[in-house]
Amino acid sequence: MSGAGLADSLGKVRASGRKALVPYLTGGLGDDWLAPVAAAIDAGADAIEIGIPFSDPVMDGPIIQQANDMALEHGATPLSIADALRDFDAPVPLAVMTYYNIAFRMGHDRFANLLNTCGVAGAILPDIQMDESTAWIAAADSHNVENVLFAAPTSPDERLKRTGELARGFVYAVGLLGVTGERASLASSATRIAARAKQHTDLSVLVGVGIGSPEQAVEACSEADGVIIGSTVVRRLIDGQGPGAVGELIASYREALDAAYPGG
Repeated sequence: MSGAGLADSLGKVRASGRKALVPYLTGGLGDDWLAPVAAAIDAGADAIEIGIPFSDPVMDGPIIQQANDMALEHGATPLSIADALRDFDAPVPLAVMTYYNIAFRMGHDRFANLLNTCGVAGAILPDIQMDESTAWIAAADSHNVENVLFAAPTSPDERLKRTGELARGFVYAVGLLGVTGERASLASSATRIAARAKQHTDLSVLVGVGIGSPEQAVEACSEADGVIIGSTVVRRLIDGQGPGAVGELIASYREALDAAYPGG
């Protein structure tokens, strides 16, 4: 476990002039699901988002839904994923992405403590309303878990301001209205929401949802501090391509971002 926080680590990437690259991978997808996580880190990921599978992943499109189903059928649970992460020596921060029912059923303090003790720096719970999340955020804060909040294309400025005040780790700018998945082109809303969100926070703003190519990642980063890529990564694992394919994919995104934004 790295012990590094999301806000600090991503802030250092931003200060360098580079752009952050954060892949999403589904936890429990196969016996050796941490191997592609390690491959993504070796290929240049600045942080990793680990999905804790849930039976009704309302934000996720068909590829990640399929990965959720496969992992659950394989026996993945929040505890089994936490146990695996506890023994994983990650040199970059880890965040988990899952749904509020898991935190609610386990209890805020127990869930936050579980994440902290297995080396997870942040949590992303997309289905809890920001105005209803203060108890969870307080529990997460008490266990040094950074709760990431979303900035949607439809969010008015006053809501973006509140998001910037309550968010920890980074602000997740949702690139388009709809579920996760690869798209043929980057939605114009991706750069607009990134630019708007950055006016209301000192945290890094990362664009996720709808980024399907290195070129789209470069375009999104014209306003954003980095990108989150998920479906294009998970699809390779569903197709049985393995850690090597994940590493090659992440390297292609890393190369494109570093060429466009080399930093100082």
